[in-house]
Amino acid sequence: MAEINAQMVKQLRDRTGAGMMECKSALTEAKGDLSEAEVVLRKRGIASAAKKATRSARQGLVDIYINADGSTGSIVEVNCESDFVARTEDFQGLVKTVSRLAAENAVNGVDGLSALPFPGENGTVAEALKSRIAKLGENMTLTRLERIAGAGYLGSYIHAGAQLGVLVETSGGAQGAALEELVKDIAMQVAAADPKFVSKDDVTAADLERERDIQRARALAEGKPEKMIDKIVDGRMQKYYEEVCLLEQPFIKDNAMTIGELIKSKASAAGPVRVKRFVRYKVGETQPADVPAEN
Repeated sequence: MAEINAQMVKQLRDRTGAGMMECKSALTEAKGDLSEAEVVLRKRGIASAAKKATRSARQGLVDIYINADGSTGSIVEVNCESDFVARTEDFQGLVKTVSRLAAENAVNGVDGLSALPFPGENGTVAEALKSRIAKLGENMTLTRLERIAGAGYLGSYIHAGAQLGVLVETSGGAQGAALEELVKDIAMQVAAADPKFVSKDDVTAADLERERDIQRARALAEGKPEKMIDKIVDGRMQKYYEEVCLLEQPFIKDNAMTIGELIKSKASAAGPVRVKRFVRYKVGETQPADVPAEN
């Protein structure tokens, strides 16, 4: 069994908002497994649903580039150590350039993008990054990217400060102002509500089984009658779908309708739109809080 140390307790507390003693107890029960300890807390009704996640202290920017006809685009995250550097023209220019390069080239992840020539400089993207590390005095990393290229239509949303960005791919719509507005609204929804899946059909069997087990354990812990457990779990699963499935979520601009209903209501103007996928990046969510700077 892994030793339960203060850092593990802090990580679980950051994820769940539970108290230190509850976190330590859950980690002990889960034999040091952080993910299982979160499940333990949720079963006890102590932790909130898995909306809360570890947030890194790392700074940086998210940027999105979409070509003129909306068929190809990319979303990238580039990190630095301070908000001050993230606001500099040098850093912002670097981020915008790499997002465009990622869209224009069929690169194989971060490594592939890093090896591309950097426009206007005698070197690669990796070398351009190193030159700015030397100039600005902070470590920087090209953290992640995703490129989407196909026959569909892409839309995006960048939240103020470029700390959060969403890229959405749709199909079936008729290009024009109505489709553009609809896809932007969908991207804003993803940014605000953080769904994990497009529809109920996309939720994996493993996720469903795990959530039903959590809700059953919670209901039993609350002292609900055994004969009512299945109905209670079914009701809570509907709430789970509303939390994790984009099409089931109440629209942030009008919670009287779901996103699925919004899309249907716009069919006459935007066409029969189908959301194929979305990518949501928030600065720092995949990075450790303390990373030593390069020399």
